[in-house]
Amino acid sequence: MDLSRHEINAIKAVAPPPTANHVLAALPVAEYLRLAPHLEPVELPLGRSVYEPGDRMSHVFFPTSGIVARLYASSNGASTETALKGNEGVVGISTFLGDGGTTCHAVVIGAGHAYRLHKPVLQREFERGGGLQHLLLRYVQALLTQIAQNAVCNRHHSLQRQLCRWLLLSLDRSPSNEVHMTQELIAMMLGVRREGVTEAAGSLKDAGLIHSRRGSVTVLDRPGLEQRVCECYSVVRRESDRLLSWKPGRPALSLAA
Repeated sequence: MDLSRHEINAIKAVAPPPTANHVLAALPVAEYLRLAPHLEPVELPLGRSVYEPGDRMSHVFFPTSGIVARLYASSNGASTETALKGNEGVVGISTFLGDGGTTCHAVVIGAGHAYRLHKPVLQREFERGGGLQHLLLRYVQALLTQIAQNAVCNRHHSLQRQLCRWLLLSLDRSPSNEVHMTQELIAMMLGVRREGVTEAAGSLKDAGLIHSRRGSVTVLDRPGLEQRVCECYSVVRRESDRLLSWKPGRPALSLAA
């Protein structure tokens, strides 16, 4: 969707700067300056489908706030989340790893903002082989770790531990300790029945770790949640921190400030 100059300026007035995205913030100054004129702010309203299976993506999105879930759907209509994306990375890896085609859904489950970049601009910079290429490839490696660990967790660990993992991964991509999500949607993300999520959330609530009401979950005791979660969360978090803390050069954040 093309935006008018007035709409772009209105979004810019309330959106975080591009360097709120960790990939953009870590770019060498010269690379950031080449991309900056092409970065277009967009809103990520709750429930928006960023892309669907079969789409040919024309842009890559750099979230600065909000959460985007990567979903796969079965033939009977059931969906399961395979990864969460936020300001640590990008949405639309097929724009630089393939031909832009997609086989899954990307849906906004936490409202926020992003900057989108036209595919040819991204590909041109990616093919230079500089900082952007290295950062994006490291992000893909971290994303693959998350996808693989989610598969292990969903197969071998209790629903309560899965819920703890999901809440902690969501908090890592949220500016507050509150996750705006219904239990129905959480159940859909985990690929389980709502009754199971209700029971697991009830146990965490009775332990004083969370407070839930319709449409949101507030984490009251994060350390307590981390004690109950399985090792899958620490594996994903540790690998992400290791890969995404790499800086190819002086960050562009000083310029944006």
